[in-house]
Amino acid sequence: MPAPEITAYLKTYCGWSNGVRAVLKKYDLPYTEKDIIQNPAFRWEMEQKSGQPLSPCVEVNGKMLADISGEELEQFMLRENLVGSTANTTSVPLNSACTDAEHAAMAKGEPIKFQS
Repeated sequence: MPAPEITAYLKTYCGWSNGVRAVLKKYDLPYTEKDIIQNPAFRWEMEQKSGQPLSPCVEVNGKMLADISGEELEQFMLRENLVGSTANTTSVPLNSACTDAEHAAMAKGEPIKFQS
């Protein structure tokens, strides 16, 4: 099965974004990542394409999935037969926001370590 064309609009440090990254890694899917924090033009592009400001958003074969978790992305990919079942696992939660400690570290500009 050919790999779907995927563009992921993600935040540098975000539990939801890490869940999306984990799903894409789990299925070994190539994708283009557009960091909406590091490049405000990507945020604008995401908002124009999705019609809303929440992230992460993932565009799969031209279909925009707005404000989606890794868990929801995986369900979509399986339902649409874009991936098959795999025994691979993820090292981070697929449906989790950042912890208070991670938010505090982001505010201070400190490096972030996501817990598995």
